[in-house]
Amino acid sequence: QLQLVESGGGLVQPGGSLRLPCSASGTRLGDYAMGWFRQAPGKEREGISSISRSGGAIIYADAVKGRFTISRDNANNAGYLQMDNLKPEDTGIYYCAAKYAYTSLSADLARNWYNTWGQGTQVTVSS
Repeated sequence: QLQLVESGGGLVQPGGSLRLPCSASGTRLGDYAMGWFRQAPGKEREGISSISRSGGAIIYADAVKGRFTISRDNANNAGYLQMDNLKPEDTGIYYCAAKYAYTSLSADLARNWYNTWGQGTQVTVSS
């Protein structure tokens, strides 16, 4: 059974950068599509990026397009979210998620598409 653990969160000033790793264990991450979500206080959890199991399909939410980069390293069972030019509105708990993918280009930003979740890591953007 796949298990996911996020790390790399913290406090960063506006305009700064953070890289969030998502480490997988239990089975091959390469069989799964991956997604990154975030939840701000008092708000719904929202999908911000998704990558297919092959890496050939990538989706970004408009709010992060051009600032965030999703990637994966299947050989090392890991995924990543590089976040640049961070803004205060990026503050929240960030989660990685995965879904077993039968096709190599499946990716999605819908929360209910995923069935495996990490515990989350806090990102705070503040001066």
